[in-house]
Amino acid sequence: MSKVKMEEVCDFINGGAWSDKEYSTSGLPVLKVSNCKNSGFELDEIDYLPYELEEKYHSNRLKKGDVIIATVGSHPNLKESAAGRSSIVNSFVEGFYLNQNAVCVRTKNEDVLDQGYIGCLSKYYLFTHYIQMRGKGAANQMRIAIGAIKDYELNLPSIQDQRKIAHILLSFDELIENNQKQIKLLEEAAQRLYKEWFVDLRFPGHENVKIVDGVPEGWKIDEVGNLIDKVPRTTQIMTVNYSSSGSIPIIDQSRDFIAGYTDDETALVDLGKPIIVFGDHTRILKYIQFPFAKGADGTQLIMSAYDDCLPQVLLYCSLVNVDLSNYHYARHFKYLKAEKIMVPNCEVAQKFNVIASQLFAKEQLLRDEIRFSTEARDRLLPKLMSGEIEV
Repeated sequence: MSKVKMEEVCDFINGGAWSDKEYSTSGLPVLKVSNCKNSGFELDEIDYLPYELEEKYHSNRLKKGDVIIATVGSHPNLKESAAGRSSIVNSFVEGFYLNQNAVCVRTKNEDVLDQGYIGCLSKYYLFTHYIQMRGKGAANQMRIAIGAIKDYELNLPSIQDQRKIAHILLSFDELIENNQKQIKLLEEAAQRLYKEWFVDLRFPGHENVKIVDGVPEGWKIDEVGNLIDKVPRTTQIMTVNYSSSGSIPIIDQSRDFIAGYTDDETALVDLGKPIIVFGDHTRILKYIQFPFAKGADGTQLIMSAYDDCLPQVLLYCSLVNVDLSNYHYARHFKYLKAEKIMVPNCEVAQKFNVIASQLFAKEQLLRDEIRFSTEARDRLLPKLMSGEIEV
């Protein structure tokens, strides 16, 4: 096993420094450092460059397997926004163009250093600790010099061992990615069904139902605030008390489905049925099908007051279709409660409940598999990288 500096075996490609004026409404998708999280990529808000700039910025086009390291960010304690965090380019962002405040790392020679092995190294705590301790600046705005990353010395196993390690660890990532794709498809299927039945009004038996002013006979339109029940209060877990492990998952208004863990049983929310979580600031909606703890300020819990004609899964799909984007940064829950949604008769509601609940049950199975795979990968990674477990 030889020891080399990263600059000897890796190419470092800075993110593109184009101006905001160059962006367009469509074209070449741009990956910003804010899209890159410890747990994956957030792609809800994507900017674009015009197609005519493809040649100008061709060096910033990402390939599958590329390693992206955030060179600007917050303190290491804030993992999802920390400087030095890394992401491995997958099929979701392959072909995107990397923006500034991040660097792309690629092997110079696949027969010397395997690209997959770089991805595993970037998640190894010794590597992340090394570069993060060389960051400069305030806690909310640290910067890591690319030279500090280039100077990192790594033990270089044989290329055969590198490929075996990468194959073992990245197979977990491939499973996680495939499950994420299936979750997205299931969510889309549920929303398509909702649109067909409750927007286009092509629900079972619609041919024989009279529709007056856009409302089928026996249905009604009502404000969300009149249709939801109060949820019993429990202890709220503050962000500083989130743990990376524990018996109870924490759900908050962040984009991460599970934000952390706790062992505080006074925080447990367990009502025996799914709960809808709404972000008062972020407007993010989550359909939670397991006992959990409520996270930091701004996390609202929503439960239908009418299970027969407005089961939880139907209420969730209805809320997803509510547009609150015009209120910008505000407390959105009061606006959500003032919005009006369609409430069908109980027969149609229960038919939708049967189909949609099956889709969301499959989602939960996939999420469980993602969690188990992530835990297994994270346990294996340091043992394989350190040589504690031989390949």
